[in-house]
Amino acid sequence: MKQIAIVLLVLFTASVSYGAGQTVEYSVDDIAYEGYFTAPTGSGAPLLLLVHDWDGLTDYEVKRAEMLKDLGYAVFAADLFGKGVRPTEVKDKKQHTGELYKDRAKMRRILKASLDQGIRLGGNGKNAAAFGYCFGGAAVLELARSGADLKSFISFHGGLSTPDGQSYGETKGDVIVFHGTADTAITMDDFAALAVELEETKVTHEMITYGGAPHAFTVFGSQRYREDADRKSWQRFTQYLEETLD
Repeated sequence: MKQIAIVLLVLFTASVSYGAGQTVEYSVDDIAYEGYFTAPTGSGAPLLLLVHDWDGLTDYEVKRAEMLKDLGYAVFAADLFGKGVRPTEVKDKKQHTGELYKDRAKMRRILKASLDQGIRLGGNGKNAAAFGYCFGGAAVLELARSGADLKSFISFHGGLSTPDGQSYGETKGDVIVFHGTADTAITMDDFAALAVELEETKVTHEMITYGGAPHAFTVFGSQRYREDADRKSWQRFTQYLEETLD
């Protein structure tokens, strides 16, 4: 497959302890980013790249990362916005996500840099998958379309549309989508369009919807949280990882 040329400048700068894992500072295009890494004792565990929603990397992603570490995975939670950029106002969230949606090449560079950090810290890059929530789900599908060599790309209530000029023709791993049927931000028409596109490009995929589940149905403590859909999607997610990652 045709490889996509990416000009990438990455510099590992520092890491400090944070809870069970560690925050990791790294640089992309001379901009500082701060991710979070956690792993079982020792090295070489299957690597999961976790991509945050439009709030930036917060305690939510740290909690999910630790849940997966307890199941035997190394997890690197990426930072796509920049060190210290954790927007709380909707207008700011739209600004930061919008900038990356407009500059897909930059989004890909940050994702690639984050994946490299997870590998550098001891995760097994040859036995790896990426997953994300909301904006992070859309970013993970961007990574899939880039031709990244991962076993799977998994979206939880993420953006599903494919930008003009892109396709899944270079996708190397499975695409897994967990979606809420009651999601009015990303509709079932979007869901169906992606299913047709993946079928046409012969990408192995699994797509599941949950009745009554709105956008962001996995976010603990929010009004949108739906315990049943969260439990079922997490169960299938972890089962899939066990089946797919060695």
